[in-house]
Amino acid sequence: MHVVVVGQGYVGLPLAVRAAEVGHQVVGYDIDPHRVDKLTRGESYIEDITTDRLRLVLGSGNYQPSADRADLAGYDVGVITVPTPLHEGVPDLSYIEAAGEALAAHMRPGTTVVLESTTYPGTTEELLAPLLEKGSGLIAGRDFHLGYSPERIDPGNPVWCLENTPKIVSGIDRDSLHAVNSFYRQLVGRTVPTFSCKEAELTKLLENTFRHVNIALVNELAVFAHDLGIDIWGAIDAAATKPFGFMRFDPGPGVGGQCLPIDPSFLSWRVERALGRSFRFVELANDVNSHMPDYVVRRLTEGLNHRRRPVNGSRVLLLGLAYKANTGDAREAPAARIAELLLDLGAEVRGADPLVVADTPTDARLVRVDATAEEIATSDVVVLLTDHAEFDYESLLEHAPYVLDCRNRLSGAGEKVSAL
Repeated sequence: MHVVVVGQGYVGLPLAVRAAEVGHQVVGYDIDPHRVDKLTRGESYIEDITTDRLRLVLGSGNYQPSADRADLAGYDVGVITVPTPLHEGVPDLSYIEAAGEALAAHMRPGTTVVLESTTYPGTTEELLAPLLEKGSGLIAGRDFHLGYSPERIDPGNPVWCLENTPKIVSGIDRDSLHAVNSFYRQLVGRTVPTFSCKEAELTKLLENTFRHVNIALVNELAVFAHDLGIDIWGAIDAAATKPFGFMRFDPGPGVGGQCLPIDPSFLSWRVERALGRSFRFVELANDVNSHMPDYVVRRLTEGLNHRRRPVNGSRVLLLGLAYKANTGDAREAPAARIAELLLDLGAEVRGADPLVVADTPTDARLVRVDATAEEIATSDVVVLLTDHAEFDYESLLEHAPYVLDCRNRLSGAGEKVSAL
């Protein structure tokens, strides 16, 4: 089939490459010409897709990166994998709308369109379907198939990827569900059909809200445990030995990525708008997790004060600018807020991350450096925000005068290391 994947980011590129590998003719469409240029040259900017894997599908002729809408013509399956950000707490679906308009212009009878972008329940049927019908003159369910299949990509995960993660699929009617399911069964090991698109949309938000709330729980426990003089990490290790009724979540400097800082708020917004009620669990989790960078700065200030140094004028090295280990994904990463707070207090802040590209937007005052022994030794404090495998932890322990470890990577390392 001729497949179009709109959006070539952390979700769209793996999907496009996989579809090309199983034999489909795939156009990877993206409005960013720099991305398209890199892909055309066989340069992957995502850890989950190696350069060798990308070049194989390019060489086969099955994969064509493009920023030209004309290349969408003649598609059989169109998949939308574009961002859905929040602006002042309100979902921004403009990228979905633009993608839908682009696909509608080239839609034919029998076409299948699937939305993968995270959004609130009702988007597929209430927003995307009318938009596609208006732009094509066709009727959803009668002339073309339409469904929702939430992405479950975990960037940098060495175990779970697109192919072996069960894929939720749905359709606006029975024929649409069959078409969507048939497409994804060629790409993944297992599909999980749901009763409706709204059910599938809610499934994605449930998954991320579950994580968001539980991370907020351990983050708040970490704050209280420290003030009570209790080792939260030891308590979590002990609790994790229970073989039932407990799932491990670890505290950290805050949450990041597309999912946790944003997705649960889609559900909260929908509940408030449709029902006039607040989703208190989400709002509380947002409050706790969004203030973890403030707590990190508070702990850093206390640690420097204990060593008779003010924050103003101190050199601070932030290790890890990505939101999670072993990925270059810095979307919504807490490092940006921590850097901003420290810079406003007069600290000289430097950031080291071998995986986050140098042109990633961040505070212009933040100096990017390599985590060399000299850089570590000349810092007054090193804050370990993201525990990438690439960091030299022996060098860190040897040369750093003081480390605030937000990931418990250096447990038991001595007095010059403070755990979050």
